[in-house]
Amino acid sequence: MINMIYAKSNPVETLKEHTDKVLENYEIIKDIYKDKIDLIGVGKDFWEIFKDACFYHDFGKVYTPFQNEIRKKIDHCQVNTKFKNDIPHGYISPAFMDSQEIIAKYGYSGYKILVQAIVFHHERDFQINDSYDYSEFCKILTEDLTGNLDLINNELNACIKKINCKYFNLTKQEARIKENNSEYKKYIMVKGLLQRIDHSASANVCAEIKSQKNISDAVQEYIKEKLKSDLRDLQLFCLNNREKNIIITASTGIGKTESALLWIGDNKAFFTLPLRVSINAIYKRLVDNIKYEDVGLLHSTSYDFLLNEGDENYLGKYEISRQLSYPLNVSTIDQLFTFPFKYRGYEKILATLSYSKIIIDEIQAYSPNIIAVILRGIVMLNNMGAKFLVMTATLPQIVKEYLEEKNVVVEYKTYCSQELRHKLCIKESEIIENLEYIVEKAKNNKILIIVNTISRAKEIYNRVKMSISRENIDFEVNLLHSLFIQKDRFEKEKRIKNYNKNGIWITTQIAEASLDIDFDILFTELSTVDSLFQRMGRCYRKRRYEKEEPNVYVYCKNSSGIGSIYDKDIYERSNDELQQFDNKFISEEEKMAIVRKIYSRNFLENTKYLEEFDKSLNFLESIFDYDLDKDKAQKSLRDFV
Repeated sequence: MINMIYAKSNPVETLKEHTDKVLENYEIIKDIYKDKIDLIGVGKDFWEIFKDACFYHDFGKVYTPFQNEIRKKIDHCQVNTKFKNDIPHGYISPAFMDSQEIIAKYGYSGYKILVQAIVFHHERDFQINDSYDYSEFCKILTEDLTGNLDLINNELNACIKKINCKYFNLTKQEARIKENNSEYKKYIMVKGLLQRIDHSASANVCAEIKSQKNISDAVQEYIKEKLKSDLRDLQLFCLNNREKNIIITASTGIGKTESALLWIGDNKAFFTLPLRVSINAIYKRLVDNIKYEDVGLLHSTSYDFLLNEGDENYLGKYEISRQLSYPLNVSTIDQLFTFPFKYRGYEKILATLSYSKIIIDEIQAYSPNIIAVILRGIVMLNNMGAKFLVMTATLPQIVKEYLEEKNVVVEYKTYCSQELRHKLCIKESEIIENLEYIVEKAKNNKILIIVNTISRAKEIYNRVKMSISRENIDFEVNLLHSLFIQKDRFEKEKRIKNYNKNGIWITTQIAEASLDIDFDILFTELSTVDSLFQRMGRCYRKRRYEKEEPNVYVYCKNSSGIGSIYDKDIYERSNDELQQFDNKFISEEEKMAIVRKIYSRNFLENTKYLEEFDKSLNFLESIFDYDLDKDKAQKSLRDFV
């Protein structure tokens, strides 16, 4: 006979202790975000259904074979039973709910949501219709559970009178609530948030951290008191349009980051960027400059970064970030935008983003496959009631075309610097052929070299080092790319951001996005125009250029990475468009116009880029709900990259 119901073995925790933690997290979410979640349109009974899901979700752990597994691990005596531990506890938990009572309270649709949220709060490779029929299922549950009703009633202050098996058909895969069902939105929120707070309770982390002040107030204070500046036009626009979906196309160095943070207001938010180096820079800016501590960091090496930063609480910060608990989170796309694959368990991410604001920075930097994932995700989020802001220096026209096709209401805004910052020299030669000239220029300038591949960056670095050693020239030559070990890479990222003397930095596209660096002259291999214009933003970032000689040299012969990193068709069309600017200034408006032209559907016709974009969208829009598990979804996303 069982005399104590355990929920976990490591650490040892009773069912009551775990359930109490889950209910505490329920109250935390309700206290902080009830008003935001209600705006999604989840219905008046949402919070009651959600609370019932929290209360009942683990009752199935009283099943004797499950208890025996825990008791074995903690060296307690096991209980004799003829049954095996081959039914996931989530499938058993609804047996303790009175179906007639629940249906009377919430209707049949509410009962269905509650049952499926509990049954699938842990997704398993298990389908009940392949394992049991109704009579067998009822026999197992009734025989095993009935004797423990008094125990579970006493431990959890419940009032369960009998075991109910009538939910059996609702556990079948064909009965699962899908995106086209009327119950979908409420189900996503109940099941997704149940997963969130269950995971948080297991990790001993609060499901939501309540900030002492919202990020918008912190940014305004920073701008006015630290920068001694008034809000710029773009910043005021974002501050005054916080309830709208916005897509901003703005010149580099015009204050997009602060504008996006002002748009957040008092909402939970996720700030995504394409590169880890950019995310680390934004994180540091928030913590060190803006003095906003309630920010999470989400990317594949965030643990190493927090450790290297010397934060005493790096372990706690890492775990809280993993549980999505901070009011503001900076993240790579791959940590969040797996949900468009609708894998088993995707509701956790979608539910959390649905009452949050989502910022997508530098969307043009992604491959056509990833842009497709982002756009499909935006449509799903928009349908759930979430708000998004897309920021970019150059907006691919296919982004606007797709969102218009899907009837997503967006406010578009363009802000261009009127200062001429870049005069081009288009070279019909390889960058390696011009290293002597580059070295000569570095004697009196800060030089940035950006190439398309790591192997080319290493080759140039070695040749430049040999050249200055042979000629006994005294200035620094530095190399930065993504394959350095984390410790060295973090140190190099710090150095390039604070570099302020003559010399050379050689890097790859890792330097393109959101790094606040400003060099005197840029020497670069030709890439596609969206990438190239981002590179230009690292040279004369906020300064007007008034000299006669060019400050941007673009090398068009034998560029590395074409066909592998950069689409060959887009590259060639970029080359064609740039020829007219040889030995001329190029304005910010002209840059934006070129990107709009090249990345419009008509101009992309018959390119591999458009083929991959459409193929990815078709794949995402035809996915069957719950067809993939999480590992396969993440693999699909990696394959897209």
